[in-house]
Amino acid sequence: MALFQTLVVLLLVAALLSQLARRTGLPYPSLVAVAGTAAAAMPWVPQVGIDPKLAMTLFIAPALLSAAFETSPHELRHNWPPLLALAVFAVLLTTAAVAWLGVSMAGLPLAAAIALGAVVAPPDAAAAHAVLGRLGLPRRTLVTLQGESLFNDAIALVLFGGAVAMVQGTDHPWQSVAGLLLEVPGGVLLGAAVGWGYSRIGAMWSGSQSATIFEFAGTFLVWTAGERLHVSPVLAVVTYAMLLARSAPHRQHVRGRVHSFSIWDAAVFVLNVIAFLLIGLQAREVVTGLQGAERWHALGFAAAVLGAVVLVRVLWVMLYPLLLRALLPGHEPQVHGQTRVRLVVSWSGMRGVLTLATALSLPGDFPGRDLIVLCALAVVLGTVVLQGATLDALIRWLKIPADTTTTRAIDQTRERLEAAGREELERLAASDTNPEALRRVRDWYHAKPAPGEVEAKRRLVQAERRQLNALHARGELPEDAFRILQEELDLRELSLSEPEARRIEEV
Repeated sequence: MALFQTLVVLLLVAALLSQLARRTGLPYPSLVAVAGTAAAAMPWVPQVGIDPKLAMTLFIAPALLSAAFETSPHELRHNWPPLLALAVFAVLLTTAAVAWLGVSMAGLPLAAAIALGAVVAPPDAAAAHAVLGRLGLPRRTLVTLQGESLFNDAIALVLFGGAVAMVQGTDHPWQSVAGLLLEVPGGVLLGAAVGWGYSRIGAMWSGSQSATIFEFAGTFLVWTAGERLHVSPVLAVVTYAMLLARSAPHRQHVRGRVHSFSIWDAAVFVLNVIAFLLIGLQAREVVTGLQGAERWHALGFAAAVLGAVVLVRVLWVMLYPLLLRALLPGHEPQVHGQTRVRLVVSWSGMRGVLTLATALSLPGDFPGRDLIVLCALAVVLGTVVLQGATLDALIRWLKIPADTTTTRAIDQTRERLEAAGREELERLAASDTNPEALRRVRDWYHAKPAPGEVEAKRRLVQAERRQLNALHARGELPEDAFRILQEELDLRELSLSEPEARRIEEV
């Protein structure tokens, strides 16, 4: 009960901090992680442990699905060179650099040092989704960063699994290597199989609240099945989500889609808040496990690992376009073609739950386990606070222009949609079923709103809402009738709003 009460208090604090974040422009993960760390320093706050496997399933799987659902496979294919450079080679380089530090500075065995490098190498999907989504980055840059956060986890976990297997030893090393190499295609096949099955039977739940339950259960099922089958659960969930996104327009009803998106947005936000709170709360256990001079040496090493993680990414992002030009003469790396944009990308390496949960999953007798967990915590807190809190200011300082790709795409597509509507009007007119009704529809469809018309309609809706609320307050309207009429007004007002006003965004 004490743990539950503590969690409720911390969630209330997180809600207050999110409002502070909205007013200061700081990302909420940074403030929440700092609050969790501060709470861990208070002796009366109970220690909150994290089961590593539960943490990855509960926090990573929904964040991956939400991010992958909003990522286009076509855009990823179009941006494959920078995506490969960040999701694969950046992870390998970071792992190698940190492993070298682990061997030379901390005296870790090579395999344990590689495990440390794999733990801290991948930027996290939950952190990226929480911080990057609100920034006005160029569309292609945002796609690349989101794609990186989806796929780099799989590479890092394969490296981590191989390093742990090396430490633990095995009678059949080649079988272990083969199993690790099969994790990637196995995860893709698992996600594709479950996604294909869901696309065939998902329509059975369409239009019901149980559809959302089925979506959450399916996500956790895919992740758990990936772990049990020893394939990549990360790639399984990503593949599953992309297939769901492809089939959703054909199987989901309008009401179900609106309902599902609202619940997923809220659930992922709450899980992110809890995750970053729990990350901060681990500080006490990690630091108190080290004593005296050992603690200061460990903290110094953790700071060196944090510096290496940040520095390797900055150097690689700034230099790899030169390598791309040499290897692909006909390729122009437009995503990071400008130095200003590359600086932003190099600073967008926030780590999150996966890093800490992976470190905590190490066996108790693993060489240097306490040091690895401390480094994982330092890298997560350091990148979320240092990079996450300053990324928006960096974008403003570099004066990166606002991206208009999405706005242009919306305007161009609206023209094509209107053309399709006009063609349907002509077909209806040819049938001559109800000429007067068709004339009114045609006049409505072709009419363009005059300046101030939308605002006037919005004020009319607000006047109706005031009257509805007054009737409800006086008890002159049954509750169910009030809810139905309120929903009608809500939908009308949303239809008169700009796209950015239709979604609730946290900073």
